[in-house]
Amino acid sequence: MIDTHCHVDFKEYNKNRNEVMERAKNKLTAIINSGASLGGNQRTLKLQEDYCGFLYSTLGFHPSKTSKADSSIIKQALNEIEDNIDLAVGIGETGMDYHEVTDVNHRKKQEKIFGIFIEMAEEYELPLIIHARAAEKKALAMVKKTSSLKDVVFHCYGGDMETAELIVEEGYFLSLSTIICFSDHHKKLAKEIPISNLLTETDSPYLSPFKGIRNEPAFVEEAIKIIAEKKDLTPAKVDKITEKSAKKIFNI
Repeated sequence: MIDTHCHVDFKEYNKNRNEVMERAKNKLTAIINSGASLGGNQRTLKLQEDYCGFLYSTLGFHPSKTSKADSSIIKQALNEIEDNIDLAVGIGETGMDYHEVTDVNHRKKQEKIFGIFIEMAEEYELPLIIHARAAEKKALAMVKKTSSLKDVVFHCYGGDMETAELIVEEGYFLSLSTIICFSDHHKKLAKEIPISNLLTETDSPYLSPFKGIRNEPAFVEEAIKIIAEKKDLTPAKVDKITEKSAKKIFNI
């Protein structure tokens, strides 16, 4: 199994990160850790050194942070990503979050920075990892304007089925997180979206499938079980297909 989106660099893991990583190694083939800020990208790259060959980095800037961050910080983050581009397996997470951000000017800032990341993914021929919340159609319209993106992943997808179908038509991917374990909407998505366009993730430390327990990469197995149930497949089959897709997208 592969957890294609997590944040084990977050402070929630500072007390027992090694234990979390050992549990992940016992169950998973690899994890993709997503940089979500200037400091997050730096921590992610350090973890990639510490867990070489198991943890891989995508480098980005979370849209909710871009709307508030000083422009000098964003510029520094963009420069640092380019300086370390050979170490990244993807660009992101990046995108637009209209659920968290309602101010019109802040949304415009998100859109501008997202556009820069789209161009970066094109230039360096890397997959683009999109965080789009209440802005899925807008994000799709923006990436559709480009023709040379290597791969596009709508991470932790929670939009409507109509938009999901449009994403699939473009040959893009949708990643379903462990939220599927307690969300009827996500279970319906799992049933309808073609398995060939699905990836699995935890988005840990968030969205734990177990009440009162912090999420972690090893728990991606729980998402795979639900997807298998909804598609009338074995977990092993879902694992095989989604892992193959992840390896191809991230070139690991």
